Amino acid sequence: MSSERPIRTPSLVDALIPILALVTMLSASVYYFGSDSSYGPNQIALFVATGIAILVTMKNGMAWKEVEDAFSHGIASTVNAILILLMVGALIGAWLVSGTVPTMIYYGLKLINPEAFFVTTCMVCALASLSIGSSWTAVGTIGLGLFGVAQSMGISPEIAAGAIVSGAYFGDKMSPLSDTTNLAPAVSGTDLFTHIRHMTWTTFPAIGISLVIYTVLGFGVEVQSSAVQVAEKLRVLEETYHVGPHLLIPVVVVVFLAWRKFPALPAMMISTFAGLVFALIFQQELLLRFAATEGLGDVATIFKGVWTALFGGYEAHTSDAELNELLSRGGMAGIMNTVWLIISAITFGSIMERAGFLQRLIVGVMSMAKTSGSLIFTTVCTCIGINIIAGDQYIAIVIPARMYKVEFTKRNLAPQNLSRTVEDAGTVTSALIPWNTCGAFISGVLGISAFAYAPYAFFNILSPIISVIYGVLNFKLTPLDEADLDQMIVKKAAE
Repeated sequence: MSSERPIRTPSLVDALIPILALVTMLSASVYYFGSDSSYGPNQIALFVATGIAILVTMKNGMAWKEVEDAFSHGIASTVNAILILLMVGALIGAWLVSGTVPTMIYYGLKLINPEAFFVTTCMVCALASLSIGSSWTAVGTIGLGLFGVAQSMGISPEIAAGAIVSGAYFGDKMSPLSDTTNLAPAVSGTDLFTHIRHMTWTTFPAIGISLVIYTVLGFGVEVQSSAVQVAEKLRVLEETYHVGPHLLIPVVVVVFLAWRKFPALPAMMISTFAGLVFALIFQQELLLRFAATEGLGDVATIFKGVWTALFGGYEAHTSDAELNELLSRGGMAGIMNTVWLIISAITFGSIMERAGFLQRLIVGVMSMAKTSGSLIFTTVCTCIGINIIAGDQYIAIVIPARMYKVEFTKRNLAPQNLSRTVEDAGTVTSALIPWNTCGAFISGVLGISAFAYAPYAFFNILSPIISVIYGVLNFKLTPLDEADLDQMIVKKAAE
């Protein structure tokens, strides 16, 4: 006879205890530490909440071995994202010592009209992300350069980051090359291009309104740097770096590889290598100053410089304090706090899913979804809630799609309604949450808290709102026609 106790189905109270603990601790974290809460306090809050969740699951009969298994599977699912993050850190370090990022800032200061900066930034990031299908790549490359321009000109970094995020996530959401855009229809039961066509009804109004707001915000922008100060920054960049359009080639490399559907990690590696080659060819004097070590010859010092940039980033020492702060970043070590945050969030999300707490919460709210509008509202809230609780956009897409798929069919709603809803809420809101993998990545790359830029990421805020409005008004909800229903019955019978 087995000595193992049966695992009891969690009650609603069981599911709520870890959530309430997490919300309480995260609120206290923000209260005590403010914008620094993502640099340790939030991670502690997530680990404590994880410990509480473990106690509840073990009370219900789950063995420790299964708890460990949940952690292993959860963290294993993030390994690729963590490796990409580390490579992004190395890429930023390489692009700084190669002159790529400084060149982007240099030409941005010369060419961009401050009053049109926000709307231009959003559109450029949208086009970049649409063409390559990756919000992370758009933020970590073109977005990083545009953010540097904003800081150099004294333009609001919070609004600039919001515009970068809005554009990047619009392109990611609408691109057939995007992983989330392929995932949502796959788990919802529709095809990719039907999904994209159906998303235009909510996505284009959201980005249109966002562009109008960014345009209006630009009218009142106050550039803190005068023409003289901008000219001085240009002079410092010219003196410190070898600057030229050829130094933008590493950016072209990563965009081209992403457009060709090259896997993200090797694409980042290749672009990082391109940056190092450019640094060795064009920035030798910079590397000699950066890695100056008594007793080392010039060749050894140069190679030490590029090596240091990969793991520790670059530290600028110019006559301009703002440029020093802006250009001192990068390296794998600089991204480790973000990795810590992701591991903490996924650990909590994994035990919440394995213990059945997430499913129990969803069942609890389903009783309130009486109409099509309330069903869509419930789905949106579930996606956002899982983004907050589990800290991962993929979980926030897959679980609601799995849980609500049957209910959408019962309500005579075609699968593309579900796929659009989980994208409107699951994909885009992930960037607004500091401990989510997406929010943590963006904060780590741009060096600004998600709490700071979230109010200005208008596209990410408007997308779920418009989705709910359409549901309530029963507007542009495609019914499940008889042909679709017959096809589903045949498919089910075949299975």
